[in-house]
Amino acid sequence: MRDPVGAAERAEGWPRLIVGVDQGTTGTTTVAFDDRLQPVAEAYRELPNRYPRPSWVEQDPEDVVRTVAETVGEVLRKIGGSDRVEAVGLANQGETVVAWNAETGRALTPTVVWSDGRGAEITARLSEAGYGNRVHELTGLMLDPYFSAAKYSWLLKHNTEVHKAAEAGTLRLGTLDAWLAWRLGGKRILTDHSTASRTQLLGLASGVWEPELLDLFGVPEGSLPAIKSSLDDWGELNHPSWDGPLPWRSSLVDQPAALAGNGCFAPDEIKVTYGTGCFIVANAGTEPPEPPDGLLASVAWSQGGKCTYAFDGGVFTAGTAINWLRSIGIISEAAETADMALTVDDAGGVRFLPAFTGLGAPWWDNDARGAFFGITGGTTQAHLVRAVLDSIAFRVRDVLKPFGVAGMLGRGPCASTAGLPRTATSCSDKQTCWGCLLSWGRARKRPLPARRLWLRSRQDCSRKSRSGAM
Repeated sequence: MRDPVGAAERAEGWPRLIVGVDQGTTGTTTVAFDDRLQPVAEAYRELPNRYPRPSWVEQDPEDVVRTVAETVGEVLRKIGGSDRVEAVGLANQGETVVAWNAETGRALTPTVVWSDGRGAEITARLSEAGYGNRVHELTGLMLDPYFSAAKYSWLLKHNTEVHKAAEAGTLRLGTLDAWLAWRLGGKRILTDHSTASRTQLLGLASGVWEPELLDLFGVPEGSLPAIKSSLDDWGELNHPSWDGPLPWRSSLVDQPAALAGNGCFAPDEIKVTYGTGCFIVANAGTEPPEPPDGLLASVAWSQGGKCTYAFDGGVFTAGTAINWLRSIGIISEAAETADMALTVDDAGGVRFLPAFTGLGAPWWDNDARGAFFGITGGTTQAHLVRAVLDSIAFRVRDVLKPFGVAGMLGRGPCASTAGLPRTATSCSDKQTCWGCLLSWGRARKRPLPARRLWLRSRQDCSRKSRSGAM
């Protein structure tokens, strides 16, 4: 790989790089960028997920740490060491949580992933008691097990070790940014406004943990992380396998990071990203907003204690449906789906409901489950694949409607089926890491060149479209 910084720049004392870490649901990606926003080194590690019961999704917390440590370590070796790094930005999964003991540092639970639905009994009880409107008023979020609060509440109620640690005052509850801050950041417990806003415990207007919500979900405030601005001096990240500490300068949820990575810095600019799920997020400006029906309001990022807000709607089952097709033997790899779907004119009357862990926006139906409809004796595997791809496009259209958008940012062979034009403005696999370049803007004391990011994303999409990769 080419030298990321030329000799002239080194002579001027400017050899340093920006590193973005995207700790996602199915893997961790770390990318080093030069000052021209070109990726110069990258690494990826898969993160195993397990499904011990229906609607449960878990990970090993040690795997989360391992994949971050390994990918960062590989990138450091490629670029010549930690002294080349000017700043690190970290994006996390959002609502995913873990509990640990502050005295031993040992995780008390598996990582409970954002799509895990075990807290449905708790949110159902609170909804029946009439708390839904109040929770929405305070947080901008629907009362749903998707968010961290119900997961925390479930763990406190059902996990003996968690309960004992809470009584002893040694319990720590956190999203994965807090877990990584503890393990790689010197045993500190920190989170940012964007991540805290996804727990359903943060007041959207107040920007603090709301006592009313803590009482409602039975979560002790002392177990939660301190809240910092997304763009701030977060101290250092370090691991024994690295050659030195790294300056941590930004931390935020992966979806707002992708919003930034797509250059959506003005109100009403919107992005759609496709991964484990599909997430449609729009910049909502700098005042706490009232979301459209069926959508959510949360913090996109913060700097100097001032927040920029976002509207969003999630499709929980997208890439997971493709992985399921692979797991049952219909395909051997995800890339086969496009070619297979195009061997038939349409889905042959078959429809698929992508709801492995319920339906998200705008329906918010926790009890919905995946299902095929309309299967006949003439249905082929190609029809089933086509129906699964169609379903993702239909669900994106569902979420776009409350935004007031008839159809945008659709991609893939089935976008036209759902009435979405086949023109994508963003599809780079590095866009979340690009969003971590918010840290670059802060560290350099100059604006993030969002236009250049956006144009590069468009160029990536054009190349993929021409090559048939979309």
